[in-house]
Amino acid sequence: MSKLDFILEELVTANRILANEGIVDSFGHVSARHPDNPQHYLLSRARAPERIERDDIVEYALDGTAIDERGRAPYLERFIHGAVYEARPDVQAVVHNHSPSVIPFGVTGKKLKPLLHMCASIGHDVPVWDSHDKFGDTTLLVTDMAMGRDLAASLGPRPTALMRGHGATVVGRSVRHAVFVSVYLEVGAKLQMQSMAMGDIKFLTPGEVDKIVARVTDYTLNRAWENWARRAGREMQKQV
Repeated sequence: MSKLDFILEELVTANRILANEGIVDSFGHVSARHPDNPQHYLLSRARAPERIERDDIVEYALDGTAIDERGRAPYLERFIHGAVYEARPDVQAVVHNHSPSVIPFGVTGKKLKPLLHMCASIGHDVPVWDSHDKFGDTTLLVTDMAMGRDLAASLGPRPTALMRGHGATVVGRSVRHAVFVSVYLEVGAKLQMQSMAMGDIKFLTPGEVDKIVARVTDYTLNRAWENWARRAGREMQKQV
């Protein structure tokens, strides 16, 4: 199996996992940097994640131009992906989602921070990007590269950023890593809301976050991926 074949199958599985775990519903998307051309990325046509098949995946240049669209309508927010890949050479996968528990932290001023060891991969804290700050009244959708680049700047070197009234953008060093962080961003947000109702929270320290993140190896990612893939009706591929 070529690296490209592997990535295409990973993207199908990632979409199914994110849908099955409640991170995306009919909306949201996941992409991967092209393994043979870092100036391109791979992203499905506009379709509900749970329904995506390999032939739905389209190759794009970083500016969002399709290489071979073949009538497959693109996601309006593909510019999130291209702008992040442009700004972050280290990023190999991007997830954009509207997972329910993250939304309150984008609109209340309450900072989302890791409190569970499994959630350390969300970063020391999670910034909030507000499209209104620079672009005024919009649909809140990231519909061009100017908006995508502004979001990427807010994300900076971090793994996650919230989007006010919209959702979240998550990045990773692989498709499996980006999915892992996305799942635990939702878990962490839900737990933080539950904990806030009980009293003051003792969050993970910056040092604890760093030590835990250093232990999130392929072993950790693969263990979770196998479980989530099976639950979503997909088999885990051997990495190439």
